[in-house]
Amino acid sequence: MSTAPTAGLPRMTLASTHIQPCLWFDDSLEEAARFYTGIFPNSAMGRLSRYGDVGPGVPGAVMAGEFTLDGLTFRGINGGPEFRFTEAISFSITCRDQSEVDYYWDSLADGGTESVCGWLKDRFGLSWQIVPARLYDLVTDPDAARAQATTRAMLGMRRIIVAELEAAADAAGPPR
Repeated sequence: MSTAPTAGLPRMTLASTHIQPCLWFDDSLEEAARFYTGIFPNSAMGRLSRYGDVGPGVPGAVMAGEFTLDGLTFRGINGGPEFRFTEAISFSITCRDQSEVDYYWDSLADGGTESVCGWLKDRFGLSWQIVPARLYDLVTDPDAARAQATTRAMLGMRRIIVAELEAAADAAGPPR
């Protein structure tokens, strides 16, 4: 097992380390956390800390907090407008079927911006990839023509439509 070098710190193993996403919001952490926990199953609001008299924020305003989405705990901070989300970081949701794709797409795109190839930005500017598991099967089809036809079809979509991916693959040749 690999360990990170430490100077004067207790030796930590991978088993004692916990990596957790931390999201920087301008001032909408609580609103975003409530939005996300309302969408994903197995989700909950966690602890919130608020600014006190020492600042730097307005006393009583949310400074930082935690929320859990489908079992994964996120940290968030209201750090101000200095940093914004970009597509360089996104969260990918692998969906069982078209109804799940549609649910997450409609929920997360509400107030946000649709992009291409299953990507969208939600109302807080966070990028999401809403991907049907079937896409992975089709783009790795052993028949290169079917895989390429699937990819070509996906590249022309905003929301990914499983039936259209399958039709494109089938038009290129029967499944092996």
